Amino acid sequence: MSTDKYIREHRTGLTVGLVLLLVGLMWAGIVALRPLPPRVLTIATGPKGSAYYEFGKRYQEVLARAGVEVKLRTTAGAIENLALLKSAKVDVGFLQGGTTSAKESLGLESLGTVFYEPLWFFHLGMYRGKGPASLRGKKISIGPEGSGTRELALRLLAQYRLNQSFAVLLPFSAQEASDRLLRGEIDAAFMLTSWEDPAVQRLLTAKKIDLVSYLRADAYIVQYPYLNKLVLPEGAADIALNRPSANVNLFAPKASIIVRGDLHPALQYLLLDAAEQIHSSPGIFQKAGQFPAAESIDLPLSDEARQFYKSGKPFLQRHLPFWLAVFMDRLLVLIVPLVGVIYPLVQVLPGLYDKSMRQKIYRLYGELRFLEQDLTARDASQDSRDLKERLDLLTEKANQLQLPASYASMVYTLRDHIVVVRSLLDTPCKTP
Repeated sequence: MSTDKYIREHRTGLTVGLVLLLVGLMWAGIVALRPLPPRVLTIATGPKGSAYYEFGKRYQEVLARAGVEVKLRTTAGAIENLALLKSAKVDVGFLQGGTTSAKESLGLESLGTVFYEPLWFFHLGMYRGKGPASLRGKKISIGPEGSGTRELALRLLAQYRLNQSFAVLLPFSAQEASDRLLRGEIDAAFMLTSWEDPAVQRLLTAKKIDLVSYLRADAYIVQYPYLNKLVLPEGAADIALNRPSANVNLFAPKASIIVRGDLHPALQYLLLDAAEQIHSSPGIFQKAGQFPAAESIDLPLSDEARQFYKSGKPFLQRHLPFWLAVFMDRLLVLIVPLVGVIYPLVQVLPGLYDKSMRQKIYRLYGELRFLEQDLTARDASQDSRDLKERLDLLTEKANQLQLPASYASMVYTLRDHIVVVRSLLDTPCKTP
C-alpha cells in the first residue's frame, strides 16, 4: 500500500468515526427535544350514521394509509365533542360554528372549516302556511343533550317565545327522529347536519314530509354572524317528484375540525391533507375547493393550519412517506447547527492527528537530547553503564513506535540519530 493511500484511508476512518458519533448524539438530542407523534389518534364524531360519524370514518381510512390508527368516539354531537376536547379525552373533534369561543376553550385550536351544516326542520305538514303557532302541543325532536342541533334549535324557538311548556321537545338523534317522523310518532324534527346525511335524504323525498323554508333567514344571520344563508333549489332532492316543490331558504353554521393545541404538528398536517382530500369536492352548497377553508369561526387557527393554507403540506411530507418525513423533519432540527460543528472538526482533524503522531517522535528526541548532553559532559571517573542502559531503553522505544507509513522517514531518522549518540560512548571522556 502506498503512503498516500494509507494516509487517506486512516483519515477517512477517523472522519467516519467522528460522523457516527455525532449522528448518535443527534439522535439522542432529537428524541429528547422533539418526540415522535403518536400512532393512535382519537376523533370525537357524533352518533352512528350522522354526518360527523361518516366523515370520521373517511378520516380513519385516509390516515390509516399513512400508518396512523384513528379511533372514533361516538357522541351526541358538537357540545359533547367540545367537552371531550377540553378534558383531553380525545385529540380531534368536529364542532359547529357558534358553539364556543377562544376565551371559553383555552388550549383548543381550529384546523379550519370543512362543510356547511344546515338546520333542517321537517314536519308532517301542519306548519305549512300557519307558522310557529302550529307547533303548539306538538311532539318536536330537537336533538339529544350534548348535540349542536339542540343548542341551535333552542335558540331558534326562543326567538318565537317557544319552550317546553309550548310543545313537547324530544331528545332524538337525526336517524331516530327520521324513523319516528316517517312512522308518524312525532310531528316535527330539527336536524343540524350536512346535505349528505342519510336521514336528510330520506325525509327530503318522503311523501307527507315537508321542509320549512326560513322566511327571515337574513335576520338570523344578522343576529348570529356565524350562520350562513343557503338556498336549496326546487327539485334538488328529486327532480322527477319535484322535491322540494319550491326553493327553500336555510341557514347554516360551518363545521370545523378542532384539535388540542398540543397535538403533534405532523399529525395536524396529516389531518389537513386528509381534509383536503375529503371535503374539497363540489357539493350542493359548495364550490370545488371551497373547503377546507382558513376560517376561524370560534377558535383561532393553529400555526400549522395557517402555514398549510398559505403554502400546502411541508416539503418533506410532499415527497416522502409520512413517517420518514417526520424523522427527517426531526433530524433537521439539529442538523443545521451541528453542521457548524462538524465542518470545522473535519477540517482540523487531520492537523490534530499529524501533531499527535509527530509528538510521539519529538518526545523521544527530547530524551535523546538529554542523553547526548550527559554523554558529552561525563568525566573519566563516571560510570557509563547507566547512560548505556538509558540509551538501550530509548532504542527499544524507537523500535516499538507504531506509526503510519507516512511517518516512517522520521522514525528511521530518529534511529540514525540514536546511533550517532551511541557512538559518543566510545569517545574519550573529559579529564577531571
